[in-house]
This record gives sequence, structure tokens and C-alpha cells, in this order.
Amino acid sequence: MTAPSRTPSAEALNARKAFYDQIGQQHLAPLWERVSGLVTRSPQPAARPVHWKYSAVRKHLLEAGSLLSAEEAERRVLIFENPGLPGQSRITGSLFSGLQLLMPGEKAHAHRHTASALRLFLEGSSAYTAVNGERTMMARGDFVITPGWTWHDHGNDGGDPVIWLDGLDVPIVNLFDTSFAEGNETSQVPLSRPAHDCEARYAGALLPDGATPDSLSSPLLNYRYARARESLAEMQRNGPIDPCHGVKLRYANPLTGGSVMPTMSAALQLLAPGFQTAPYRSTDSTVFVVVEGKGRSQVADASFEWAENDVFVAPSWAPQRHRAESEAVLFSFSDRASQEKLGIWRERRDATAS
Repeated sequence: MTAPSRTPSAEALNARKAFYDQIGQQHLAPLWERVSGLVTRSPQPAARPVHWKYSAVRKHLLEAGSLLSAEEAERRVLIFENPGLPGQSRITGSLFSGLQLLMPGEKAHAHRHTASALRLFLEGSSAYTAVNGERTMMARGDFVITPGWTWHDHGNDGGDPVIWLDGLDVPIVNLFDTSFAEGNETSQVPLSRPAHDCEARYAGALLPDGATPDSLSSPLLNYRYARARESLAEMQRNGPIDPCHGVKLRYANPLTGGSVMPTMSAALQLLAPGFQTAPYRSTDSTVFVVVEGKGRSQVADASFEWAENDVFVAPSWAPQRHRAESEAVLFSFSDRASQEKLGIWRERRDATAS
């Protein structure tokens, strides 16, 4: 006996279409027609591997500096827009990023918003960020955080342009429709704490007696690159070396040991000259910034040759490998903190497996 055909007849297909059209008018849809696109067997990110050369972006950013002031722009930023997400102002499906410019003497007006922000300082000197009344001067490679709903402003007291990378969790906030923002009548929030007060309290592997968390974000605003770079170098000498990451440090909240902010994680890794990482993949789409050195990365089917200050993206579950031509330091940030809290983060060290 032959098995009955599972292919529906033309009459059955027409009846189903009529049914779907009918329920569609009541804002209903059949799950059996859509389940394969909703519950995929593995991540299917719309974001693509992409690479931006700093030299090219910098040229456009400086041109923007001649076209409008920081006051006119509110924040003079060129957005890194992933080609797989056109028009959405996203570098990955869950994150925003761009390069911000302040010309000599400029100040960026004080404001606050629900979204949390991080900054990696790339170029210039005499620039500062002030968060909730405390000012921190920024040096190259410094990692600075602005927790959500904190008043913050920026300034450039030097004679040269300053540029830093911004990373925000705006798409995560907007997913929940929880975005709020406020401006301030003054250009700067009055300072209420001594400069670098938080570093004295929290940056030296010591804590004030009785200190307890009063926020989901780190109380430390500026994670100095010089200190982190020394730690990386010492760990490189002492070993062991992680085959997938080289020497890697995760930025942490000194009060909890967890991520610096509730939605975003950040890390810094050192790759020795000639070192190539083993295949790796993880579910957090990751933005990389080259702090030092030159090298090459293979992300899925894309290959990037990178140099200092370049930015590139490894989408969710995309196999990745990195090779350093010279000693290299890579900064990275992602939505790993969000995924870990939801219990959905996953990694695979043998990225050749499906």
C-alpha cells in the first residue's frame, strides 16, 4: 500500500487561504504557518559582519564639525549603521554605536535618558565627561560609563578635536517602549563631587567600609586604560593564554563583580604578535574596537584587516577568529549582560560545529 499524499489539494489550499484572510481581518494569524520563522533552530541575526576604517570615518566626522556646532547637533555623532539593519540606527540588533566629536572649546549640553551609555576615548586630550556632578578627564583607551537616567555633559578644554566611541542600549530600551529623555536648562550640571572621587573609592581593589550597591550600574565612572594595560601585560607574561581570546579581562562592577551596567558587558583583550585565536562563537553580537596594533579577523564569511581605532562587528553566533600581526589590544562590548540575566547567553569554543 502506498502512503497517503501529504500534499494538500488545490481546493484545500484555497480554503486555507480564505480562512487566513478571514481571521486576518480580526488581527489573528496561524502559528503553524509562521512557527519556523519565530522559533529558529539557531540564531538568525539580521545584522551582518561589517568593518569601518577609522581613517575614513574620521574624515567625515571632522567635516561634520565644520558644518554644525555641538550645540546645534545636541550630540555630534556619526552612527555606525549595520548594513543588515538599514535605517534603524543600530550597529547590532540590540545596540547603538557611533563616533562623537567635540571641537576645541566645545561643550555638549547636559541631558539624561533611560538608555545606558559607554564611551571609549580614542583621540585628543583635555576632554571630560561629567556624570551626576562628578567630572572625569578622559585619556586614550579609557572606558567611561554613563548609567541610565544620570545627568551628563561633555567638554573639550584643549586645542585639538577629541573623538570617542559611544555605545548605547537604545534598541533594548525601545524594545520595551521605555524610553524617556530630558534636557537641562544649563549647559553643564553643577559639580557636586571632587574630580575622580569615584576612582579613589572604587578603582584600587579596595572599597569604602560599609559600601553597598545603590544602583544596577558600577559606581566607577572611568576604567583607566593604563591600569588595564598593565594587567594585560602581566597576565601575558604569567599565563595561561586562552586559545579563543588570548588574554582577556572583563570590566566589572567593583561592588558586585558583575557587569558594569545591567544591559551591556565590556572587555579588553591582548593578542601577542602572530597569535591566532581558536574558532569561537557566542550569542551576544559583539562590537570590537582596535585600541592597539594591526591584524585580521574572520567573522563568518567576511574577512577584515584592521588597524588602530577601527571598528568591526561579529553578529550573534557567527564563527570568529582573530590574528594579530603586531601586538594588539581589542576592546569589545555587547549585550551579554542582558542575555545572562535572561538565562539565554550561550557560547561555543569549537565554532566549526553548528
